[in-house]
Amino acid sequence: MAEEHSLGQAIKTVRAARSLSQEAFSDVSSRTYMSTLERGLKSPTLNKLAELCEVMDVHPLTLLTLAYAGDSNDAERLLARVRQELDALSAQQ
Repeated sequence: MAEEHSLGQAIKTVRAARSLSQEAFSDVSSRTYMSTLERGLKSPTLNKLAELCEVMDVHPLTLLTLAYAGDSNDAERLLARVRQELDALSAQQ
């Protein structure tokens, strides 16, 4: 069975990969808020997501890709789809 991925899990994964504690986000968020995000109890606004990503030194799309895809094989397929959709939208303009 495939593991279910979520934004909260992606935040936790990137935070751990960067060796950051929840307290490391104190300039942009409380530890309690970080915990609720990671457990999927709340969803951040786009502005908050950008702030969190700045602390983790990743682009918000990297975090969203991880949330939607999970592993590198799925990420490659997802990124190919996004590229195709962006190209199609650009062609329509």
